Amino acid sequence: MSVATRRHEPRGFPRQVLDSGQSLLVLFAGVLLIAAVAQTAATGVRDVHAALAFGGLIAFGELLRLNLPGDREAAPIATAGALAYALLIRVGNSPVRLDPEQVIAVAAIGMIIGALPHVAVGRPTRLSAMAAQLVSVACVAAMFRPLANDSLIGSRWWSELPVMISLVILGWLVKATIVALIRTDALRARFGVMLLDEFRVQLPVGAAVGASALLIAFAAEVMGLAAVAVFTAPLLVTQVALRRYTGIRATYLQTVRALARVTEIGGYVEIGHSGRVAKLSVSIGRELGMPEPALLELEYAALMHDIGQLSLREPIPGGATVLVVRDEQRRIAEYGAEVIQQARVLDTVADIVRRQSDPCRPGDRGEEPPLSSRIIRAANAFDDLVGSSVEPSRAAAAVQRLRLDTASEYDPQVIEALSRLVSRRSVLGP
Repeated sequence: MSVATRRHEPRGFPRQVLDSGQSLLVLFAGVLLIAAVAQTAATGVRDVHAALAFGGLIAFGELLRLNLPGDREAAPIATAGALAYALLIRVGNSPVRLDPEQVIAVAAIGMIIGALPHVAVGRPTRLSAMAAQLVSVACVAAMFRPLANDSLIGSRWWSELPVMISLVILGWLVKATIVALIRTDALRARFGVMLLDEFRVQLPVGAAVGASALLIAFAAEVMGLAAVAVFTAPLLVTQVALRRYTGIRATYLQTVRALARVTEIGGYVEIGHSGRVAKLSVSIGRELGMPEPALLELEYAALMHDIGQLSLREPIPGGATVLVVRDEQRRIAEYGAEVIQQARVLDTVADIVRRQSDPCRPGDRGEEPPLSSRIIRAANAFDDLVGSSVEPSRAAAAVQRLRLDTASEYDPQVIEALSRLVSRRSVLGP
């Protein structure tokens, strides 16, 4: 099964207040908005009908924002509308001459209006995500509007298109980089890994958004402002499908979490063990550069890695499978995999759980276990040794003990990734 969403972190990232980086981003976007509104008010709004049409589209798109993998919120329709407005050259036969400040003002006001209903019902405001989107649109507008206003890019679509495509890509890169920086701090991960993750997740949506923005901008020359509604429809259908897709994946994760608690309620493992192993496994996987779909499969498997203990007549003291013999570990893992396979949609997860008891070096099976299995094996052993303790010395001692067993039991690269997380204290505390 291909899985592409995860909601391990609380909505809005595990922070109650913005950190300094996000605060600076929001402050910069706020200054940008104030300056743009002041300049537009001073010079007057040009092409009022276009401003109202695109502003309404942006507000509508922000209202329908959705979740992407990794608890990312996106507003594809709003982004497409803002980019199309920044790239607008003609509406019908009338040339459009917009200042970059007006594009920024319309985009920002549209996003704010669209976000108000979310605020009214108590949802997170996602100020940093909106600020990142505004900055990317501002970059595109600042570079394109002077070219379009001064007729420096020709008057034919084949001369305009390469420039427009280049700027859409630039805007996407700017936004992805800003979001990666935010997630790097929020998830205590490495920037390079976060940036690659952002590219992987955002590329399909970014391509659809960019294509829609270009279609709206060019179609407006033929259809007028009616193009705003006509060419938004395909993106709206895609967004509805994505919303249903993410809803199904969220239901999967909720079911898996409920199933994982059976071993805790039954007294087979320590309360919180499955959640801690899942959180640590995902952190290690992210540190090693695993893509989002693989991280979700890893989280599923880590949450259910001890489900096989239900086959035991007597619970293992403390649920520490690291303390039992290899054959017993393998039997527990095999039983757990059989339970998971009954769902008939988690075969990959079942295989990860089945292979978690295998040593990292090829043994009698003749092949190395999957990376996810090796990660869970190390994360489980670490939690068996440390438990819910947040003492750095205890965590460091546990890593050192696991490092001594890397010759056969644990993957050296997994242990080194775990060591880096412990050094940064990324696995300690809530």
